[in-house]
Amino acid sequence: QVELVESGGGWVQPGGSLRLSCAVFPYIFNNYDMRWYRQAPGKERELVAGIATGDITTYLDAVRGRFTISRDIPKNKVYLQMNSLTPGDTAVYYCNRHRESPPADDWGQGTQVTVSS
Repeated sequence: QVELVESGGGWVQPGGSLRLSCAVFPYIFNNYDMRWYRQAPGKERELVAGIATGDITTYLDAVRGRFTISRDIPKNKVYLQMNSLTPGDTAVYYCNRHRESPPADDWGQGTQVTVSS
């Protein structure tokens, strides 16, 4: 049984920063991609950032240059550093562990990020 637990969400003013963490239990496998998604009210869930084998990273265009995804495999954690936040970043952020073959997806419960003045 895999469990993903997010933390680090909260309220921040525009221009501020937050660092999200995702703890993976029992541990992160090297053959899984780790991803952060977000879902704003009334919108579909979207992929924000991903990190794959070899630490290859991908980003949503809207966050590239502001957000940084990283992972610490010995600590079984994935992070999303979010800088220069805007109200458009307000959403519930979800941690995801993804495998292509055989297909598998595991999700955390989500953490709320609110950016407002």
